[in-house]
Amino acid sequence: MTNTHRGDIETVATGAWTPADFAALPLNDYTALQKRWSWFQDQKIGVLLHWGLYSQAGIVESWQLSDADGWARRPKAWRPNMTQLKHDYWQLADHFAPTRYDPTHWARLFRQAGLRYAIFTTKHHDGYTLYTTNASDYHTTTDLFAPFAQAMRAAGIGVGAYYSKADWHQPDYWRPNGQPKHRGADYAPSNNPARWQRYVDFVHQQLTEIATQYGPLRMLWLDAGWVGNAREPLNFDRLLPALQHQQPEMLLVNRTMGGRCEEYVTPERQVPTLTQRPTLPWESNLPLANNWGYAPYDHYKPFGQLLSDVLQVITLGGNIVLGVGPKADGTLPAPAVQRLKQLGGWLALNGAGIYGTRPVCPVVMQAAQQRHLAITQDDHAYYIFFKRRVPDRQLDLKSLHLPLSITQVTRLGLTAAPLPLANQIIQLPGTLRQSRCPGLRLTKLERS
Repeated sequence: MTNTHRGDIETVATGAWTPADFAALPLNDYTALQKRWSWFQDQKIGVLLHWGLYSQAGIVESWQLSDADGWARRPKAWRPNMTQLKHDYWQLADHFAPTRYDPTHWARLFRQAGLRYAIFTTKHHDGYTLYTTNASDYHTTTDLFAPFAQAMRAAGIGVGAYYSKADWHQPDYWRPNGQPKHRGADYAPSNNPARWQRYVDFVHQQLTEIATQYGPLRMLWLDAGWVGNAREPLNFDRLLPALQHQQPEMLLVNRTMGGRCEEYVTPERQVPTLTQRPTLPWESNLPLANNWGYAPYDHYKPFGQLLSDVLQVITLGGNIVLGVGPKADGTLPAPAVQRLKQLGGWLALNGAGIYGTRPVCPVVMQAAQQRHLAITQDDHAYYIFFKRRVPDRQLDLKSLHLPLSITQVTRLGLTAAPLPLANQIIQLPGTLRQSRCPGLRLTKLERS
């Protein structure tokens, strides 16, 4: 369910591309895209790290800087007036020192949690980059993205780069004149094409740096959907495919924009319903807490809700990316670490029914939902998970309308003997009541 009280959830473009539109690309391009899609859909669970100056302030990312985004300053603004707020926020760069940042430790935790890809915020809307860009002097003194990328790849975790197309510190986007600003450019680019072209060149330079200096990337995840529209064109039609040519495994995610450069879609703070599922490969973006970035005293979702969201998204055929906001010193908040370790413990037992799976047909999915089950499948088995704390003593598989008969049923994560199965009825052990959302593997009868 979308939280309508927030102003950071962007409207998705209408008329977005469908798989059929991508199929019209040249054959080699479409074949390569299908391989990227297949890899992405196998991974299932990732993490999105919002980290920056706002972590030091402990506020809703950098949204408070936009005068028009008053929602971000409620119930209490970081400073009593906008002049002081902006002055103090920009000065945070003088004190941002993540002395306890250890990306190798992050990578170990993410691996333990069962996360298969990690997206790092190279720059949020405030313009402060966590890598040492040559396009501006507003960046960390030590490149933070490089060791992150290296540590994740060493742990077998795919690396993604988040980048905001807006830049509220760049003078060709916002003049530093003290006047109130909305989130977009503070002038009409069509009225000052030379100034706007400088900004376009600036964005192109930074994206080229990210795509060419940090090794293989799995996704370039572009945020701030109001930038790149008709009012603020960025001329991405040539740039992004050219960057992808240098990064052949990289998915382009020009999110909410539609078109060639949005290769998968990203419902934010939403778990779609069966009838609302995107037609393209998709990824639900769900922060572990109320906010994406670190905020003291934030409310973290209970693990039961997290697990329910994971099962719902995977059952529907999507991926889920979990939002974590590191602290300014480079450590991860204890509640986030706890949730990730809990998730990792569950996946250690049940991950075979999550990774590499695909959705079943709607009839089977709906039948499973009516029985408080989640269900996935791969080429060789169906996987069912009991969402109700006290499952029934038996399960009649005929009630699920499975297209293929089942030859054997086993518990996921255990080496116990197969469960009793007769006439497609499974006798369920009482030990299922001792586990949270336990999973079963139902071996399919192979077609001859």
